[in-house]
Parts: sequence; C-alpha cells; structure tokens
Amino acid sequence: MKVVPASELQNHVGEEVGVSDWLEVTQERINQFAEATNDHQFIHVDPEMAKNTPWGTTIAHGFLTLSLIPYLSAENGIMPDNIQMAVNYGTDKVRFLEAVPVNSKIRGRFVLSDVQEKPGNRWLLKSDVTIEIEGKEKPAAVAETLALFVTTE
Repeated sequence: MKVVPASELQNHVGEEVGVSDWLEVTQERINQFAEATNDHQFIHVDPEMAKNTPWGTTIAHGFLTLSLIPYLSAENGIMPDNIQMAVNYGTDKVRFLEAVPVNSKIRGRFVLSDVQEKPGNRWLLKSDVTIEIEGKEKPAAVAETLALFVTTE
C-alpha cells in the first residue's frame, strides 16, 4: 500500500496505484459464498448441472467477485498518512463482464480516479478497479469503488 501525505493525494489521480497477486477462486469459496448469501443457483454450486452451461463448469457469483475487492486492494492502493481509520464507502458503478470459472485466478488492478477532501480530516478516494482473470483478455468485472479515510491531521 502506497502511503502519501494527504495533501499529495491529488497528485496521484489517474495513476495505477497497485496490482494484486492472483487469487484462486475455488469451489469451496463459491460454496461458502452461496451459504452466506443463500444463493444456491446451480451454475454456482452444482458441477454436474453446470457442465451443460456455456461455461461447462461452475462459475463464481458476480457479487463474490465484487466482495473480493477489499481483500485484493489491501496491499494495492494508495492512502493518506496519519490514518485513523478507513471505511468502505460503496461503489458508484459495477459491471460484470465475464464469468469467473471455478479454479480460475483473479487479480485486481487499481487506478486512483478521484480525491475529495471532506470536513473533519476526511478524504474520499475513488478507484477504478478492474478484476482480471488469468489467461483471459476480457475482465471479470470493472467497478468504481469509494473509500473514506479519516486522518489525525
């Protein structure tokens, strides 16, 4: 994670601030997500039935892919120094462009796209996130994510 003085965040807008390591999306992870969300659609959890789909195998939930962004960004991004806390502030836009087949590897590519200074030593950072699938040209997802950082000064 790149740490810079808050006053310098604006200088990094438009910059690629990180690319995560690859993360394998296993059937166990997909099943756990299905359990947690009560989404047991066969394309996610039934390998036998999923053989008859265009992908020929189970695929990750789109929202599973989206929910992995905080993990993928943990070491790959930018934040102000003197941080007191950070919170997920949401997303402005999300598109799921390509299915993530079971046992695929994904990674996140992060570009800082906007910085807004807010009252009370708060900084709202927007990142353009691309979730890539190893060996595929088309990304799994693109998202505009927001993170709010509170600094001590």
